[in-house]
Amino acid sequence: MKYFFALTLKTVLVLLIILIAFFLWASSANLNEEKYTKLIVNKHKSNIDNDSIYSIITYNIGYLSGMTNNKTVEKPKTLFVSNLKKVIDRVKNSNPDIFALQEIDYNASRSYGVNQEEALANLGYNYVARGINWDKRYLPFPYWPPNRHFGKVISGQSILSKYKMKEYKRVVLERVEESPFFRDAFYLDRLLQIVKVEIEGKEIVLMNVHLEAFDKNTRTKQLKKVGHLFQEYAKSNPTILLGDFNSDPKFKDAAIKTIFNLSNIGSAAFLVENYENTFDSEKPNKRLDYIFYTKKTIEYIEGKVLNEFGQISDHLPVEMKFKLR
Repeated sequence: MKYFFALTLKTVLVLLIILIAFFLWASSANLNEEKYTKLIVNKHKSNIDNDSIYSIITYNIGYLSGMTNNKTVEKPKTLFVSNLKKVIDRVKNSNPDIFALQEIDYNASRSYGVNQEEALANLGYNYVARGINWDKRYLPFPYWPPNRHFGKVISGQSILSKYKMKEYKRVVLERVEESPFFRDAFYLDRLLQIVKVEIEGKEIVLMNVHLEAFDKNTRTKQLKKVGHLFQEYAKSNPTILLGDFNSDPKFKDAAIKTIFNLSNIGSAAFLVENYENTFDSEKPNKRLDYIFYTKKTIEYIEGKVLNEFGQISDHLPVEMKFKLR
């Protein structure tokens, strides 16, 4: 009996050590943290022809997984190859001066090792601000089959610009306090990217966000911080705040109203009484993606939701055309 008890105890102990070792390996990073914040300068041929009217697009590309994003379904390589070609074609047609992206993969296993940022920057974007917010060796999703969990996930947010960018900051926003440790260990950071873009001898501040999707209290706290920073930069610079806010005005106590209530702020392609939705791209029923701007220093020309991008992602992009005052 003592022998059986001792053997059982040793077995449990060995299994526990293996489980702990696997957890530590699985939740560890592939990269050094200093590589999470990167300002890149390229030498691509760039097509700039805007007659002082500039365009900017925000787009959560959902790592080009289309309507399969966040679903426990097979994601074949052909899906990503097709969607990459589609997004390249659409961007060529739109030809934005600045392109702010969320949920973009950098050589991640789940999107078959393609650097999606690089593929889009090749279209003529010589300045790139990269902010990695998800760096894991193992991702326990989709839940089945388990062999899909293995392989690096390196993902984040990128701002692509035809104009010089400088003074780039990657700001990690508040995490969900009540999240259990085993979930938190595999969860992404929610980021705010802040960078200055030089246009017409002026420094325009760009703020690109991807806010908390599943916890409203955390999202509200994040938006208060983002709103405060927006106001601070707006005191001295034309400022544009854009991205995936994960908040629709129709939600109860919608966090996005924190931004609507700021002074000196406009919103592209949005009126409270009349606006297009951006999620999901198949049957849009929520507005989660926005472009905000300082009305005193930026003249709004026009804006729209780009429905022509279709189901490349589960989100639709928003575009704004503007002048500097």
